[in-house]
Amino acid sequence: MNYLLRIFRIPEIRNGLLFILMVLTIFRLAAHIPVPGIDATSLQSLLAGNQFLGLLNVFSGGTLENFSIVALGVAPYITASIIFQLLGMILPSVEEMQKEEQGRQKLNRWTRLAMVPLSLLQGYALITLVNQSTGLSIGGFDLVIALVCMTAGTTFLMWLAELISEKKMGNGMSIMIFAGIIAAFPGFLAQTLATYTRADLMDVIIFAALTLVTIVGVVFVSEGQRNLPVQYARGGVQGGTKVVSSLPLRVNMGGMIPILFALSLITLPPLIGQFFVDARTTIVRDVAGWVVSLFSAGWFYALAYFLLVVMFTFFYASVVFRPEQVAENLQKQGGFIPGVRPGVPTANYLQWVVNRILLAGATFLGIIAVLPVLMQEITGNQNLLVGGSSVIIIVSVIIDIVKQTEAQLSMRSYDV
Repeated sequence: MNYLLRIFRIPEIRNGLLFILMVLTIFRLAAHIPVPGIDATSLQSLLAGNQFLGLLNVFSGGTLENFSIVALGVAPYITASIIFQLLGMILPSVEEMQKEEQGRQKLNRWTRLAMVPLSLLQGYALITLVNQSTGLSIGGFDLVIALVCMTAGTTFLMWLAELISEKKMGNGMSIMIFAGIIAAFPGFLAQTLATYTRADLMDVIIFAALTLVTIVGVVFVSEGQRNLPVQYARGGVQGGTKVVSSLPLRVNMGGMIPILFALSLITLPPLIGQFFVDARTTIVRDVAGWVVSLFSAGWFYALAYFLLVVMFTFFYASVVFRPEQVAENLQKQGGFIPGVRPGVPTANYLQWVVNRILLAGATFLGIIAVLPVLMQEITGNQNLLVGGSSVIIIVSVIIDIVKQTEAQLSMRSYDV
């Protein structure tokens, strides 16, 4: 209670939280404005019977279910971000831009521009998929109107997400997805209660247990860190004793970003495959059908999802944590890790430690992510598949919001 009172007593934090609530309200209103020419009833039955489209609906924040003007969610923007992050590992010029503030601003502009053709492409593929699966025939001028509406909706969401991020209360993109998942929860609960039978009791117990394990696991991984002792050659002496500070290294430096990246890529191949399942060329049609059936197999989906989560955990850590820079900064400040020589040996040691703790964190996070998928194969309950990813996103976003709010409170305390 005292914590909440402190939040609402500080105008900047209170206004920031109220602003986020207002933006999320606008987002949910936009999520109920349908794209012209789409039969929402046919689309809902399609989502209920399609594994990866159900996951894509979660990833889009629940906006795909109504095929609203924001049906694509923030997926095109995240895809564009992944492309430029990967380019940073391939092109030295892009890597240099990522290190400088001015270069990062330019990359952000390029990411926004790349989002537009990606929105058009993903929107066209999604509409084509809906046409094939529901028997609709959206084309011509109606297709152009639908694509323009969906691209404008994604651009609108990107703008809203950036407004949220400017308030320094959490990542805007993550909060938008979080809001969509929370909004869909009452409907999920009502559907579960309406169709509940005593035969489903074991599935409900398993789902509740998995949810609890996921929450505990995500909190454990997100909060875990290793503190490396750091001593300073100059200063830092009190009462004749050297003061030893620490360098915290988080088990999961990327937070929920690896999950978002993995979800973005795991939904892409089957979506493209569905686009070509009715192609005239036999080879293309066979390959598309094989891709769709491959990702429909629970074991392959689980393995691919697990590997992507692990890969993006390491990838994002390499972007946000650079051992060479940390070692150089320590050397400039006269600091060193006991038993390790300054400079290159310190950088190598930091990289070794980071790789070890990331391996444990990434593996644990990957197991939590795919555990509901494996249980869905056992119980046949589709809700278990969606629930795991949803819980991971919800818990990670809440932790991020709480931490950034505490940081704002600490700053205001020091100012006083």
